[in-house]
Amino acid sequence: MSVLLSIKPKYVKEIEDGAKLYEFRKSIFKQETDEIWVYASSPIKQIVGKIYVDKIIEDTPKNLWSNCKKYAGICRNDFFKYFDGKEKGYAIKIKEYEMFNEPINPYVENSSFTPPQSYAYLNNILPQFA
Repeated sequence: MSVLLSIKPKYVKEIEDGAKLYEFRKSIFKQETDEIWVYASSPIKQIVGKIYVDKIIEDTPKNLWSNCKKYAGICRNDFFKYFDGKEKGYAIKIKEYEMFNEPINPYVENSSFTPPQSYAYLNNILPQFA
């Protein structure tokens, strides 16, 4: 099952550069996935690549930061601000990132496309790519 995640362009760049090997989330997918399609949010608004998942780590934000900070691709303050008030979080460890030669415009592929707030299953919103 493929998932689509919205990621801010500055973090997409960190993933592309290999400086960010973990993508952090407050909630995680219900179905197991090893492939995540990356939607770079505004101002890019395109699907720009795929993350191949190594593993998903569930832990407290404090432990996630302690174990993942070297390749978090985010500063400590922003990390803890993101997880403020949460007792647990998730770190998606990136095995490999594939940047598309030609980004996909999801608004052309599906006129009713809405970027996911958290995540969406690809087959539900862009079945032609699932």
